[in-house]
Amino acid sequence: MSKSSKKVVVLDYGFGNVRSAERAVARAGAEVEISSDYDAAMAADGLLVPGVGAFAACMAGLRAARGDWIVDRRLTGGRPVLGICVGMQILFGRGIEHGVETEGLDEWPGTVGPLRADVVPHMGWNTVEAPADSAMFAGLSPEERYYFVHSYAVHDWTLQVTNAHMRAPLVTWTTHGERFVSAVENGPLWATQFHPEKSGDAGAQLLTNWIETL
Repeated sequence: MSKSSKKVVVLDYGFGNVRSAERAVARAGAEVEISSDYDAAMAADGLLVPGVGAFAACMAGLRAARGDWIVDRRLTGGRPVLGICVGMQILFGRGIEHGVETEGLDEWPGTVGPLRADVVPHMGWNTVEAPADSAMFAGLSPEERYYFVHSYAVHDWTLQVTNAHMRAPLVTWTTHGERFVSAVENGPLWATQFHPEKSGDAGAQLLTNWIETL
């Protein structure tokens, strides 16, 4: 299947930069639709889940749009999902903001908490430490920089894979005051803390890599 014949739905649940995501995915070569429709989201070759703002508000909006059900059903069937920024954070077990704890989608164990750095939010360009066999960062130099805007992050990766027949997720890290998880590849589920749609040629290559897996 060529890239041009692949259909991506950008999930519109009220908490994401859907237009910039739509433009970036279209430039990367896929057919794109912005939708909150359950059937459209389920039928697409790939689902992109953006996210901006507070963890709790994003989770409330996602559940109101049945996005939690859509993500779960797609992943159960091995159907690709890409989460971006808070769309990545909500894939973890819980988020804590201003002392308020909110349950996430729990696709991975872990807690999203305040970023501990001298300058917060972490806003601007930064490098990443990606695994050597990463498909997400294939063709990209370790010196490439990606655009971040966030005040919260996952500081510890706790998932342990004990089944020898299962591939452990590939975890990418970035340092801003401290190391935090900046991307994850886990079978059909990919996610980035940074914004590939705002990361120039490097972000475009990453989106192309994702589309080629669909």
